[in-house]
Parts: sequence; C-alpha cells; structure tokens
Amino acid sequence: MAKALFHKSQRVFVKPVGTWAVIESVVPHWVKDVNEPLRITYDCGLGRPFHAHELVSEQAVHNQNRIVDGDDDMMLEHWHIDRRTIKWRPSEFGVTLANPGTFPVIATDESSTGGWRVSGGEYDRDPQRVEHEARMIVHTPDLMRLARRIAEYASDHPDTFPSELKSVAQTCAFILRNVYRLDEEITVAAE
Repeated sequence: MAKALFHKSQRVFVKPVGTWAVIESVVPHWVKDVNEPLRITYDCGLGRPFHAHELVSEQAVHNQNRIVDGDDDMMLEHWHIDRRTIKWRPSEFGVTLANPGTFPVIATDESSTGGWRVSGGEYDRDPQRVEHEARMIVHTPDLMRLARRIAEYASDHPDTFPSELKSVAQTCAFILRNVYRLDEEITVAAE
C-alpha cells in the first residue's frame, strides 16, 4: 500500500517539467475493501498528476547540493540512449549501423519510458543523422553543466578570467538564461 511522501502546500521540484511547484492536493487512489490507498499522486497545478518518484523535496535538494558541493544540478538529469526494435519494416532492409534493426530513443527519466523519440519515416530517411542527433541530445545535460561552470567562474573571477574566453562565457550565460527562461527579453528577441 502507498504512503504519502509529500503534503499539501509543500514546495517540490518536478523533474519531468524541470521547475519548482507547490503541491495543490494529494490524490489517493482507493480500491474497494482496502484500508489504505493503492497509490498516491500529487497535483501540482502543472496539467497532470505526478507520482512521488517524479518529485524532489526542497530538503532533499538542499542535502544533495551540500553533499556534492554544488557540482550537480537537479534540473540536469542523466539521460541515456535506449535501443528499440524497428517494427515498421523488416530488419533485412535495415541500414548497416552498429545495431541493425533498432532505432535510438532518448530516455530522460529513471524508468526509461519518457523521453524523445523519432518517427519511423524520419529515421528511414536519414538514419545516420538521427543516430548523431541522439548522441547530441543525450550529452546535452553534460554540456549544460560545463556552460554553467564556465559562466559562474567568469562572473566570480572577472579580473582573472582570460579575456580571450570572455565571449565564450557570455555565450554560455546567454544559453543558460534562454534555457531556464531567466530573462524574458531573450525569448522576445529570439522570436
């Protein structure tokens, strides 16, 4: 049986969305003739209910940041490439890749069910490009960590930061502001 791990009005980090939210209601899912709920979901006002494994409490974030000394960001998860069997055509017509008869799927959650996928037609049109894009997407969190560290170092050490790398640090800061939507002027200027 399920136990509630979070409570109403608690501030949590919602991993699939990548933002902080307040739990609006705890929703137990009951089964007839059972004293405890079968499962519990949490309504955070973000369009769908979330399970406990998709949420992180403020205290857990604080403890993790203290343990890793700020080296890891909760918004940047560890993504990986899963291989799925191609069902839309026979494998004998497959391209000569490392894993014939499969296509890449980017798993962005712990259960490997959520993430990014490509349509069959797009994969058939240019499988080498899709494989390359999958590798690029899966390493995006690592690149974001590097961009954050460069931007933070440049802002913390403006006098000792090499002048030839200042444009790189500014670009990193711009990308971070755009990704995390910290500056609304960026989104208006990009449109």
